Amino acid sequence: MTMNLKQLAENLGLSQTTVSRALNGYPEVSESTRMRVMQAAEQFNYRPNTKAKGLATGRAMAIGHVIATSGQNELVNPVFADFLAGAGETYSRNGYDLFLSIIADEEEARVYRDLKAKGTIDGIIIHAPRMNDLRIPLLQQLEMPFLVHGRSSREANNYAWVDVNNRQAFERATEFLLDLGHRDIALVNGHEYMDFAQQRRTGYLNALKSRGVSPNGDIMASDEMTEAHGYNSAKRMLSDKNRPTAFLVSSMIIAFGVRRAIQEAGLTMGRDISVVTHDDVLSYFGTKDDVPVFTATRSSVKEAGRISAESLLDMINTPGMELPQRLLEAQLVIGRSTAPAPAS
Repeated sequence: MTMNLKQLAENLGLSQTTVSRALNGYPEVSESTRMRVMQAAEQFNYRPNTKAKGLATGRAMAIGHVIATSGQNELVNPVFADFLAGAGETYSRNGYDLFLSIIADEEEARVYRDLKAKGTIDGIIIHAPRMNDLRIPLLQQLEMPFLVHGRSSREANNYAWVDVNNRQAFERATEFLLDLGHRDIALVNGHEYMDFAQQRRTGYLNALKSRGVSPNGDIMASDEMTEAHGYNSAKRMLSDKNRPTAFLVSSMIIAFGVRRAIQEAGLTMGRDISVVTHDDVLSYFGTKDDVPVFTATRSSVKEAGRISAESLLDMINTPGMELPQRLLEAQLVIGRSTAPAPAS
């Protein structure tokens, strides 16, 4: 059985206005009333009429996610998929649609202006920010509500963001490997013009410096975060007579490539070579093992998507509010891929 707003209100003995405000999170509705309305909406499979709501509020009832063609790998990256899953659930619960657009890099500025002029979306989430990201001042100029998944460290102006503490995560992971006796620790990173990758490199270098270990550029690599990048980088490093005894890598996908190179070299991960990766909490790579395969700095990308969507919707519903900024901490979880450094 499916109800419209009028029928739901009649069933609850409340006005349509009260039911609508309860469903949309208005603060003047008591928590007990809100819970009663939400439970009834779930019971009777109530779904808001997005078009009608848009006409009533003057909004598009849609949130934009724009990906340039140079970043199309984002679309097949399980990190992006999990983020959209968390954000999409939040949009749906609040009567919003998710607007996804793939555009040419040179068209990006024009597309943002068109989206604003046409009123296609009410807000936008920026993905994969660079150290100096020109999208931030552009959207500020357009007065378009937006939030950055990540940060742009060289942007001086204030803006909304949700990010993982990448520097601290990689500093802690490097310290863990140093505590195991490793000194030749390789870094296999993403593109270092991306803010997250630069933060991870900084954390790695800070940990080495604090222990008096000199960094070795020959065992550092940065590129697109693919399995091939992990494989090719690890294969090159392992072929050297002074090969690393441990790898710190920026994604689970890279870690699969590193593991393949270790196996082809006749070595055993977790005995001869240790590996610590990032982004272990992904639904696509879910595991029920008591002890995970990889030691990892864990952060839930789906939860980051949910928090980002909720924060952006708050900004849309409350113009002029203080811009939300949320730094999420990663958890170091020990798996089977790490062990004390082998004897020389």
